[in-house]
Amino acid sequence: MANIPKFKTADLCDDYSDDLIILNQQFNSYGKKDSFFGQISTVKCLNDNSKVREAVNSEGNRNVLVVDGSASTACALLGDMLAEAAVNNNWSGIIVNGCIRDCDVIANIDLGVFALSTIPLKSVKKNIGDRDVTVNFMGVDFNPGDYIYADLDGIIISKKELDIS
Repeated sequence: MANIPKFKTADLCDDYSDDLIILNQQFNSYGKKDSFFGQISTVKCLNDNSKVREAVNSEGNRNVLVVDGSASTACALLGDMLAEAAVNNNWSGIIVNGCIRDCDVIANIDLGVFALSTIPLKSVKKNIGDRDVTVNFMGVDFNPGDYIYADLDGIIISKKELDIS
């Protein structure tokens, strides 16, 4: 895997703040990587992670999967097996507006994972949801193809790729 340059969202905000959407940080970091970036790919689903499974089992191209689970705490939309699939298929990270499970295992998987919380219960699998549609949560639109940068300080979105060198 290529050596990915390290960046800080604080520095990117210093350089590009007029061109960024800055989220109010409400996510916890669960993956081994605490900073990640890439183009946005989305899944919109409620208590059914079928489309998340479909996404992480497809080529990720170093993109970031943004999962809008409507902030539901009813079940987990990501677990260790799907996180491993994401790494194997070249995803840079996953941001879940909802819950994950297997956080102790995910902590050792070479992937960025941000989520609101954890819950041990798995989701249903009824193949309900949408992929690569604009999703909105926390007052922000996540458009497929835009760029997202995440680290322990927060999450920022840009219409264009930022210079992180």
